[in-house]
Amino acid sequence: MVEIGADGRTWLLSGPTSSYGLRLGDEDELLHLHWGPRIALPDAEALAAGPGPEYWAFEATLDGHEEYPVEGGPRFVRPALSVRTPDRRGTEWRFEDYTIADGETADGETADGEAAEGVGGDELRLRFSDSGLGITLHYRMRAGTDVVERWVTLANEGPALEVLRADSATWTLPQRDGWRLSQLHGRWAAESRLVRSELTYGEKIIGSRRGHTGHQHLPWVALDADGTATEELGEVYGYALAWSGTWRIAVAQLPDARVQITGGAGYDDSGLLRLEPGETFVTPVFAGLWSDGGFGGASRAWHAYQRAYVIPDAEQDRPVLYNSWEATEFDISEEQQRALARRAAEAGVELFVVDDGWFGARTSDRAGLGDWTVNRDRFPGGLKPLSDYVHGLGMQFGIWVEPEMVNPDSELYRAHPDWVQFQPGRKRTELRNQLVLNLAREDVQEYLWEQLDALLSSAPIDYVKWDFNRAFTDAGWPGEAYPQRLWVDHVHALYKLLDRLRAAHPGVAFESCSGGGGRIDLGIMARTDQVWTSDNTDPLDRLAIQHGFSQVHPARAMAAWVTDSPNTQLNGRVSSLRFRFVSAMAGVLGVGGDLTRWTEEELAEARTWVELYKEIRPVVQGGELHRLRAPQGGLSAVQYVRDGEVVVLAWLQAQHYGEPALPVRLRGLDPSASYECLETGEVHRGAVLLHHGLRTGLRGDLDAAVIRLRRI
Repeated sequence: MVEIGADGRTWLLSGPTSSYGLRLGDEDELLHLHWGPRIALPDAEALAAGPGPEYWAFEATLDGHEEYPVEGGPRFVRPALSVRTPDRRGTEWRFEDYTIADGETADGETADGEAAEGVGGDELRLRFSDSGLGITLHYRMRAGTDVVERWVTLANEGPALEVLRADSATWTLPQRDGWRLSQLHGRWAAESRLVRSELTYGEKIIGSRRGHTGHQHLPWVALDADGTATEELGEVYGYALAWSGTWRIAVAQLPDARVQITGGAGYDDSGLLRLEPGETFVTPVFAGLWSDGGFGGASRAWHAYQRAYVIPDAEQDRPVLYNSWEATEFDISEEQQRALARRAAEAGVELFVVDDGWFGARTSDRAGLGDWTVNRDRFPGGLKPLSDYVHGLGMQFGIWVEPEMVNPDSELYRAHPDWVQFQPGRKRTELRNQLVLNLAREDVQEYLWEQLDALLSSAPIDYVKWDFNRAFTDAGWPGEAYPQRLWVDHVHALYKLLDRLRAAHPGVAFESCSGGGGRIDLGIMARTDQVWTSDNTDPLDRLAIQHGFSQVHPARAMAAWVTDSPNTQLNGRVSSLRFRFVSAMAGVLGVGGDLTRWTEEELAEARTWVELYKEIRPVVQGGELHRLRAPQGGLSAVQYVRDGEVVVLAWLQAQHYGEPALPVRLRGLDPSASYECLETGEVHRGAVLLHHGLRTGLRGDLDAAVIRLRRI
C-alpha cells in the first residue's frame, strides 16, 4: 500500500509489520524519512515537518540522508548514479512528477498500467529529469510481505551518454550506537558460509567481477544494531540483489556514523552501457527487508517472499531426483544410464538426470561444448529411447547443458571463432579448457535458441540442469562500438533465452548451476525452479553451506544430494547413509551416488529414506524454517512448521565424554497445544517443547535423526 501526504511530497509504503517513508525537499532533494515498524501517514508527515539535515563544516549536508545520491554537487558519498556526455559528467536533476501503479513483475521490468494518484497501487514511481535524461525511481512493497523492491529506469531523450554507474538503490539505516554486518562468503565447494563482524568506519565492499554472481559472495547482506540480534529476537535489516552478472554492494559507515548501503549491476564505475537517444535501461531489483524477529524472522520473511513472488510454480513440490555425474562422469552410455535408472526407480526416485557427456565429442572436458547434438556412438537412437525408458519406470527425464560456453575443440568454435569473448591481439584464456560465448551477440543468441529448442523438442525432456563453469576473463568484443556493454547484455540475453525456452516448453523445469553455487541470486531464481547449492556433496560440509544459504533463500529452491561414502569428489570422509540422507533432506532431496555399486541393503534403506522424505516434503519445502542450533561442531538442528505439522532434522557431529546431546528447544509452536511424535507415539505439550526442548537420542559420531510431530 502506498499513501501520499497532503502536500504531495511525502510518501509512505506499508506492509504487514513495517513502513518505508520518504519526502521531497524544497530543492527537489529526495530524503529518507523512516524504515522500520509500521507507522501511520500522520507520523510520516510529522517526520517530514521536522528539521532537515544539520549543517556541519567540511561535510555535505545531504550525505547520509538522500534516497538516491547522484554524482555532482555538494555530495561526497558514493554516487548511485554516474553518467557522462562529451561535455560534462554528473547529474543535476529536477523533480517532474509521481504516479502510483499496480505492478506484477519481480525482476526489474517495469509494470504496465498506472493507477490514479493516491492509495490503491503497490508501486511508487518518482520521476526526475536532467537535460533529456529521465530518471524514474521505483518503490514497491509486495502484498502480504515487508519486502521493499527498488529499481531505477533511465530513459534518454537527449544526446547520447555513457552510464558509468546506475545502482538500483541506496538504503539508509536509522542512527544507532553501532551495527554488525552479516554476509555470505566462500569459494568453489565452500559457498554460503556465514560470517558476522562489527561494522567500522569507511566502506565494506563485496561483489563479483567475474561475469556471474560468483562463489565468493552471495549478493546479500544483513545488519543488526549493536550486534544484539539473535536468531529469534532483535531488529534486522536485510538486502538482496536480483542480478546474475557482475555486481557490487557497498556498506558505508559515514563520518557522522550514519550507515548507507548501495548496490547494483557492475563491479566498478568503468562503464555499464551507452544510451543512445530513445533508449532505456532498467536496473535489476535491489530488495530490502526490515524484521523485528531476529535473523530467523528475517529469513522466514525472505523465504515467504520468494515462494510468493520470485520462484516459478513455488506451490509445487520439487521431485526427488537422481543425477548420474558422480557415478559416471564422462564415461557414459545408454545401457549404463538404463542400469542406473532401474536402480534409481527401485529407490523411489521421481526424476532421472543424465549429466555431462551425452553430446558431441564430449568424452572429457576438453571437447564438445557448443555442439548440442546427441553423441550417436553413446546413444544410437538419440535421447528419446532412454527418455521413454525412464518414463516407463515412472520417472521424469532430465539432461545437463552448459550453453554459454564452448570448447576450442568443437564444431561450433571451428565454424565461429569470433563468437567468443576475446581481446584482439591477446591470448584467448582458457579455463577448464573452455571459452565464454559472447551471448550479447544476437547471432549467438539465435544459435543457442535453435539448438536448445530443437533439443527439448527431440525427446520427452522434463528437466534441464543449466551449468556455467568459468568466469569472464578476456571480456572483449572486437568491432563493437561499445564493447563494455557485453557485461550487462550477456545477463539480459541469458534471461531472455531462459524466458523464451520456458514459454515454448512450459513443462520443462530448470535448475541453475554454476560449478555449484556460483550463480544464486533473485534474478536467476525468478527463471529457474531450483538451484544447485554446491558441488561439495559431503554431508557434514553441507550443513554449514545450507545454514548460510537458508539466511536468505528457502529450502524449496535448495538442491542437495546423497552421494557415495567415502566421499569421492572432495575429502574421502566416511559417513552413514542415515547421516547423508538426513543432511540432504533439509532441501530438495537428490541422489548422486553410483547406485550400481550399492548393496541391496543400502538400496532398501535408501528407499525407506526417500519414502520418508516424500511424507515430510510439503513441510520442508513449503513450511516456515527455524534454525534451532547452528552447525558449529556438536549438535545442530533445523525445524520446519506448516499447518500443525512439525519436522525436526538433527545432526550430531561428535559426542564427547559420553555425555548425551542436549535437548533442542523447538520454536513456532502453540504453547497451549499438544503435539504427538509420529516416531514414538509420545504426546508433548507445546509449552514444554518450547522451554525444555526435545531429546534427539543422537550419539557417537555423525549421527542424525528425523523427528515428526503433529498438532493434536
